[in-house]
Amino acid sequence: MSKRLLISALLFFSLAEIAFAQENTLAGSWLINEDLSEATDDKVEIALIASGAKPTKGFFNRDREYYRGGPVEQEMYDYISYELTLDITVVDQTEYLFQYDEFQRPVYLDNRGNSVSLSSLDEVKDFSFAHWEDNQLVVEGRPRDGGFTDERYSLSDDGNQLTVELYLQPKYFSEAIELLRVYDRVSKENIE
Repeated sequence: MSKRLLISALLFFSLAEIAFAQENTLAGSWLINEDLSEATDDKVEIALIASGAKPTKGFFNRDREYYRGGPVEQEMYDYISYELTLDITVVDQTEYLFQYDEFQRPVYLDNRGNSVSLSSLDEVKDFSFAHWEDNQLVVEGRPRDGGFTDERYSLSDDGNQLTVELYLQPKYFSEAIELLRVYDRVSKENIE
């Protein structure tokens, strides 16, 4: 084996180890920091008004999850924008598992594509894939309704706070929902 090939191979494996170590820093249990996060209902209402809709919530109805609970094809949007907890597990170098309450969401990092056969719509599933850009995990989600999500996950310098910038585009919304969520790292026992 030539020195150049050996050096290239060592560099490749070193970079892969660094990337995997970076990915592992997201692993853990996260609890929403409501003081630093934007209210999902407020952002949904802004998108509805920008789309020309007249929100039905009303001024005196301040239920925190008024707009949650649409069709099952849109449940991914609900979980990533409303759920107060997030558990991230690194399955291996090519997959994370994001868990919001009972909703499990695999996020693939292996450059796979997603194609959906329309022969059986009952089998259509949510799909998410991601890659790292510098110190930010960029996730693209494809919910079952045919819309998409663009999500950006960044850790604070001390690794104890996770900032998530969400751009949610449900298929039947003419305007996207832009939302900031901030989570604090907690031990699993503190959120159960």
